[in-house]
Amino acid sequence: MTELTNLTLAEARDGLAKGEYTSVELTEAFLGAMEARKDLNAFIVTCPDVALERAKASDARRAKGEVLGPMDGAPVAIKDLFCTEGVQTTAASKILEGFKPQYESTVSGKLRDGGAVMLGKTNLDEFAMGSANITSAYGNVTSPWVAEDDPEKLVPGGSSGGSAAAVSARMCLAATGTDTGGSIRQPAAFTGIVGLKPTYGRCSRWGIVAFASSLDQAGPMTHTVRDAAIMLGQMAGFDPKDSTSAKVDLPDFEKALTGDIRGLKVGIPKEYRPDGLDSEIAALWDQGIAWLKDAGAEIVDISLPHTDKALATYYIVAPAEASSNLARYDGVRYGLRVEEGGNLDEMYMKTRAKGFGKEVKRRILIGTYVLSAGYYDAYYLKAQKVRALIANDFAEAFKTVDVILTPTAPSDAFPIAGGNKVDPITMYLNDVFTVPASLAGVPAMSLPGGLSQKGLPLGLQLIGRPFDEETILRAAGVMEAAAEFTAVPTLLRGGK
Repeated sequence: MTELTNLTLAEARDGLAKGEYTSVELTEAFLGAMEARKDLNAFIVTCPDVALERAKASDARRAKGEVLGPMDGAPVAIKDLFCTEGVQTTAASKILEGFKPQYESTVSGKLRDGGAVMLGKTNLDEFAMGSANITSAYGNVTSPWVAEDDPEKLVPGGSSGGSAAAVSARMCLAATGTDTGGSIRQPAAFTGIVGLKPTYGRCSRWGIVAFASSLDQAGPMTHTVRDAAIMLGQMAGFDPKDSTSAKVDLPDFEKALTGDIRGLKVGIPKEYRPDGLDSEIAALWDQGIAWLKDAGAEIVDISLPHTDKALATYYIVAPAEASSNLARYDGVRYGLRVEEGGNLDEMYMKTRAKGFGKEVKRRILIGTYVLSAGYYDAYYLKAQKVRALIANDFAEAFKTVDVILTPTAPSDAFPIAGGNKVDPITMYLNDVFTVPASLAGVPAMSLPGGLSQKGLPLGLQLIGRPFDEETILRAAGVMEAAAEFTAVPTLLRGGK
């Protein structure tokens, strides 16, 4: 029998149904893997008691012959941005240390109510602000991958780096992530897994600690495209508690994996091939185009003319919304409170000064600046207008193509030490290929396409029409079969 921690979500589902093992056996195997690989720092909170309780309940339901969901009994990890009832939720920030919500986020609640087993809460960049998982108040997450020619520890990407590392290192069957400007897709590319950012509004944001409300979207991080389809079906759906949740039909995403893309029109945007594009990234992109063409798809050259404005637009809109959302953390109602004499205003300032990290403070200041009197029109309002143009670029492109294929990230994973020394602007450039789809609110997915010369994963990104995750999944399934990506992280090969 395959080692339990090497199973995909689909395989685990089928094995549980056949009685080849129990949810408790699965859960114990993953809890053991979490303990063995704790040096990766992928989890902020582990909850073995909760996990085993839910696993036993799943086994009991199965024994009674009750109707079960597709993820019933499956051990998963939850990004520590999702509020979980009675289990600490920190958003990787000191300002929320010790906060135990009295309610469950809609997405994690759907997984819980569907029988999924929560193993713990994964690490992330503080308040999801980062591209390398090096801004967490609870320490860096380390990738389970190591370059062949360099022993330095690598970043797993960010902000969902803990979830990505946990899935890649086989510490869970799957994990939730959130994506604001690429925070599911980029870490998926860096760690050799599948990451799907659904259409904005497909998954509820209720109970997710907010970064930028018009951009944040929850999504699955998994081993395979099929697993992503299964998990998205459990996570998604209309939620009346979230005013941005879309009241649209919820299809059976797994049924979209037909393996047939004949006649599918795939757009290749010229703006995603700028001067200086890494030759390995360009070669992988060309290989992806060839895979789709060989499967019967039609390749169409397209233009997304405002792509070069996307990064600047994002880093005005997102900090502005963050500045507003993070104003609630004042030390009065929950989390950290610093009382060292003085008045109420001083308590606010000391609490926020001690509770927020450097990157969060930077984005609050940027956001406050662009929203301030005299600068609102010059920066924020102009950025919103450019955002509308970017969204229109995609709308025009989808009049002639069904999906768009691009690279996910401009490079493979880089060393943690290097990331700590890089200036913020250079770090922000990691999101250059993922930010446009976030600004437009359209679904996008990263899947592993191959390895770099250093033996590290490289990802390809598929972008689709709003609420057409099915077509993305169908095309991704074909690419996955062609890529035959079977590489496992260095950690699992006994590498150092």
